[in-house]
Amino acid sequence: MEARDHELKKELAATLQARGELGAEYETALIDSFLEKVEQRLDTTLDRRVRRQLAEQQMSAARGARPAESWRFGERHGLGIVSLILAIPLSAIGVANADVEGLVVAWLGIVGVNAFQAARGGGLFRRREDRAPSDWRD
Repeated sequence: MEARDHELKKELAATLQARGELGAEYETALIDSFLEKVEQRLDTTLDRRVRRQLAEQQMSAARGARPAESWRFGERHGLGIVSLILAIPLSAIGVANADVEGLVVAWLGIVGVNAFQAARGGGLFRRREDRAPSDWRD
């Protein structure tokens, strides 16, 4: 990667030198040309990374490996964290307006939203045939 950075620095230096020799009237064309070269390098790098990742996924699928969990902690548990944070003001509003019944309704709503999300996302309520096969079974 360092060699590519060196080439890019040389391209930038050449562009700046050409701008100095040609003047400000060619500045837009020179910048566009330089940015085009940068974009081509980025496209090449991105294409290489995508091809490598697809090849890795195909190899793991051919080996019968389970796909890696792509969700991070925040994506997986974000709704639960946000609902716990919002539970405090919702509980206060429920108690202020309808005493214990309001508190119960607020918490039933919180639990209901989280249960629906877990069921929809394949969390707790995943069907047995949809589950990944166990490593312990033959």
